[in-house]
Amino acid sequence: MSSPSKRRDMDVMKLMMSDYAVEPINDGISEFNVEFHGPKESLYEGGVWKIRVELPDAYPYKSPSVGFLNKIFHPNVDELSGSICLDVINQSWSPMFDLLNVFEVFLPQLLLYPNPSDPLNGDAASLMMKDQKQYEQKVKEYCDRYAKKENITSTLTDESDEEISDEDVSDGRSLSSEDDVAGNADP
Repeated sequence: MSSPSKRRDMDVMKLMMSDYAVEPINDGISEFNVEFHGPKESLYEGGVWKIRVELPDAYPYKSPSVGFLNKIFHPNVDELSGSICLDVINQSWSPMFDLLNVFEVFLPQLLLYPNPSDPLNGDAASLMMKDQKQYEQKVKEYCDRYAKKENITSTLTDESDEEISDEDVSDGRSLSSEDDVAGNADP
């Protein structure tokens, strides 16, 4: 049986040799960003996200920490932190899984089959259950606004998100109706 560090090295190498663009952080293999494309035939198709991956010292016996760096509108992804609510990563992780499973199976499944009954983003979950058409429109607007190749090539900051939001809000289009989601401040 191989040691956790050899397994970590092998899994990261497999990910780098696959079709995913992997960007190491701090010249190590414990933290890195991965370019992830929305799955075909989903609301997220055509979107490109930068996913932050942190491998614990005990990987593969402990699950990696995985989160979206650019915004995504999804019931099981926290809009502010990018944290993911996914049982297979958070609770039922097994050393049989590897990083390719995360990007080829777990994340695509998360985007294809959102679970609004266990949300991290209550606004997305509420809208999905209340008005599917409006939910789909908002997902596509987020993809158009935040999930383009140019959004992930530079480091994302809160300032750039605010600039994008201000421009798009001021163009007269509204992202939501009045009865949309609780929690939005009145102008």
